[in-house]
Amino acid sequence: MQRSWIALGSLAGVTAVAMAAVAAHGLGGLDPAALAMVRSAVEMQGWHALALLGCGLWAPRGGRLADCAGTAFALGIVLFCGAVYAQGLFGLRLGIVAPTGGTLLMLGWLLLGGSALASRGTR
Repeated sequence: MQRSWIALGSLAGVTAVAMAAVAAHGLGGLDPAALAMVRSAVEMQGWHALALLGCGLWAPRGGRLADCAGTAFALGIVLFCGAVYAQGLFGLRLGIVAPTGGTLLMLGWLLLGGSALASRGTR
């Protein structure tokens, strides 16, 4: 799974940069509150792209918990950021999708931390 997390993190990173460019240069007519939502989604996506890269680097030592963290981060990015983008760009409210994604992102951090505590690697 190591290569998968790095590939997904890279994909999330490049799309975060692309969305940041769109937000900076192509959404001038968007309502300020909606633009703030898009920027918030970009920020969360960027941070969690880095978390996926971290899962990829840590996976050989972090084991199953690190892979579970990567899964939570990947799904969380799609659900949380996707729902926030949908609302900010199109006014589409997706109900519980964003909170579910946000919960998965938090769970990913807990799993990643747990994988570090459970690791039996060297110092």
